[in-house]
Amino acid sequence: MFDTIFHYPRVLARHTEGPAANERARYLAHCASGGAARSTLLGLAPELLVIAQRIELDGGRSISFAEVEAAADRWVAYQRRHHRLRLASFSRERFVHTAAAWLRFLGRLQEPEEKPAAFTGLVSEFDRCLREERGLSQHTIHNRCWHVQTFLQWLSVQGSGLAELRLEQVDTFLALKRTQGWCRVSMATGVKALRSFFRYAGERGWCAPGLAVGIEGPRLFSHESLPVGPKWEEVQRLIASTDTDCHQDIRDRAILLLLAVYGLRSGEVVALTLDDVDWAQDILHVSRPKQRCKQEYPLAAEVGEVILRYLQRVRPHIRVRSLFLTLRAPFRPLVATSLHYLVSTRLKALKIICPQSGPHALRHACATHLVAEGLSLKQIGDHLGHRSTYATRTYAKVDLAGLRQVADIALGDLL
Repeated sequence: MFDTIFHYPRVLARHTEGPAANERARYLAHCASGGAARSTLLGLAPELLVIAQRIELDGGRSISFAEVEAAADRWVAYQRRHHRLRLASFSRERFVHTAAAWLRFLGRLQEPEEKPAAFTGLVSEFDRCLREERGLSQHTIHNRCWHVQTFLQWLSVQGSGLAELRLEQVDTFLALKRTQGWCRVSMATGVKALRSFFRYAGERGWCAPGLAVGIEGPRLFSHESLPVGPKWEEVQRLIASTDTDCHQDIRDRAILLLLAVYGLRSGEVVALTLDDVDWAQDILHVSRPKQRCKQEYPLAAEVGEVILRYLQRVRPHIRVRSLFLTLRAPFRPLVATSLHYLVSTRLKALKIICPQSGPHALRHACATHLVAEGLSLKQIGDHLGHRSTYATRTYAKVDLAGLRQVADIALGDLL
């Protein structure tokens, strides 16, 4: 394996004659079979050699995670003595991560015992209630359980339990999160999750009944702000900036068009699969998690051409069915946070200033553009996948032409 990576005899000899050469070669071959590029293997091989020089693998014994961390500390000390800390590409964290992955592949890593999260059983019961009895979406369940687990973890650190919980402790927790930067919306979301949990906990006898009623959060007013998104001309400039032969631009252009033309949410884009594009019927199938169904859209010619170009020239040919993948091996599906970074960095590079700079800003821009084109709120809501027109009403505030017509109505004798 080493002779396919290195060409210089001295470098090749250093790797073939080093400790645990067979084990290192097997892992490199495994990474190569997973799609790792030669440049990736060129960086990984020296790291494995350093790890093998500092962790004794003879005898087939298992290596504890503490031993891996101790070896990483020795590596950092060695670098400091020889004034090599400027070479931060192979840091302590990278040493531990690479060593753990290699030893795990060899079956030689003794995994550390994970401490169970506080009140794990109670959160699991709450999760089951939200899923089976309330029928909430997986995203909502995950969000509520995260907020509840965060609070219970804090409560455990305080040395308190649910049975003796007081409202003052909940207020202290919320005040702490406010000082840590939680905005009004985050505070309101957390309060809603805690109310839901303590309502259930009170029914099960885990805590004093009535706690949920006393938990107060910031008040949010319906439609208190305008939908925030870039102007449509700025969206067009954003998409035009990706009209190159760069692989990243080809992939990102397809993603931006789906966000801007169809107004998709970031989670809906990353959930698209190869099977969701019906080339024979020119139809795009979009999974709507809130409605628990799939919505069909006509596949616009320009969008279809961009997706086809991405599939033919950029997307790696692997068995994963997700439509959008990472550009570097190991190839894996994109996640929603990847799209936020994608959109925000491109908006910043073009100096497009917008209060919201993520994928949802393009969804707002799409809706605002449809309002300007004269579509009804019902049509816009159907296009955006809203469950009711209530969610679409906010875009009536950006219909300046319609609002001017209302202002110009002659009220006559009513005045």
